[in-house]
Amino acid sequence: MTESDESDDAGTDDPIETHVVTVFLRNETEVLLLRRSDAVGSYSGRWGGVAGHAEGHPDAAARQEIREETGIDPDAETALVRRGDPFAVVDDDLGQRWVVHPYLFDCTTRTVDPNEETDEFEWVPPTAILRRETVPRLWTSYDRVRPTVETVAGDAEHGSAWISLRALEVLRDEAALAVERARGGDGGAGIGDGPANWGDLTDLARELLDARPSMAVVENRVNRAMDVAAEAATPAALESAAFEGTERSTAADGDAAALAAERLPDRIATLSRSGTVAAAVERADPEEVLVAESRPGGEGVGTAERFAATTDATVTLTTDAALADRLAATGTEAVVVGADTVLPDGRVVNKVGTRAGAAAAASEGLDCYVVAASDKIAAAGTGEGAGPIEVDREERDPAELYDGEVRLRVDNPTFDVTPTRLVDAVVTENGTLDTDGVAEIAAEHARTADWG
Repeated sequence: MTESDESDDAGTDDPIETHVVTVFLRNETEVLLLRRSDAVGSYSGRWGGVAGHAEGHPDAAARQEIREETGIDPDAETALVRRGDPFAVVDDDLGQRWVVHPYLFDCTTRTVDPNEETDEFEWVPPTAILRRETVPRLWTSYDRVRPTVETVAGDAEHGSAWISLRALEVLRDEAALAVERARGGDGGAGIGDGPANWGDLTDLARELLDARPSMAVVENRVNRAMDVAAEAATPAALESAAFEGTERSTAADGDAAALAAERLPDRIATLSRSGTVAAAVERADPEEVLVAESRPGGEGVGTAERFAATTDATVTLTTDAALADRLAATGTEAVVVGADTVLPDGRVVNKVGTRAGAAAAASEGLDCYVVAASDKIAAAGTGEGAGPIEVDREERDPAELYDGEVRLRVDNPTFDVTPTRLVDAVVTENGTLDTDGVAEIAAEHARTADWG
């Protein structure tokens, strides 16, 4: 079986064309693989993703197969991340030309109830695809939906902790591919060209460091993986370090959320979308949650929907402009926000509107908590001047705010900077940090940044 190109159809006798979906369910940084049973008509005993015929629209088929093959509710427990470009493969033995439609969904559960088409299943790093007997071109399917430097750079929907995990996945996957190329090439897996040695991988790491300069957590986690692997300076060492980095990072985010949950009162307010804040709120299960919509982007809407589904709280969605008034009127007891970066001097870079929310909290005598893993603290030497000028605020398209004909200067930032005086506590996996504690961690991050 070969990937579709001019040679795919050579020597075949009009193979039957069948459209199929291959769906990868991702939980944190692992995907679900299923070993096909004898009940299926082809490739029994091989590992694959959730798969099936795409009769009708592939999007609908993907969700139907998730439900039928795993027992997971695709509407309540998954979210589409990416659909990949379809590709064709020909199996001369079966007289089939498969047109594969790849999908990647994030999944909130690991509980799987497989049907008769599956003998066993595992949640594994996607790199396991390279080292198992799989259905044809399974890596090609994953390659079309996996994280890349470009998707890390262009993600305007997720929080920085989530994006940092994707950056580590890029390192892990490319390092694993380099290992396999060194072992003898493609081997039919469809791994293609790409980084092949340590030098290539260091170039890739620098691209990731440049991808999101406003997000210290991306920089710190990439730097730590490179620092750990630098002594051996091999693709195998980096694959291992990046894998360990994903596990460490997931644990740190979870621990920070658990500690924050212990501090949260019954009536809280938040804005934007932070996975760590969301986990803290869900763990605390407060009575009332006020959520600002968080323009531009409106991530607060999805956050409000999530809390309504996962907690027993009364959830209120409001506009950013009304947040200060609603804090005063609703009996809110604390504001809790995430951070894209905590600067070495303790200032907090987060979604625009955070400073206004923190200032409103201070005006009303409310606590303002910042919840973030310690990897979100920028390395010493970053942003230590006065004022926000040194911070990349990631200016958005001016046309989102104004596309008229009058000549105006349009200021449409993604992030703002909240001064330390408006923050009552920075809660991390290491506990609550004061400015000295922040500075100590910033110095350690500076050390790991010296790997190059």
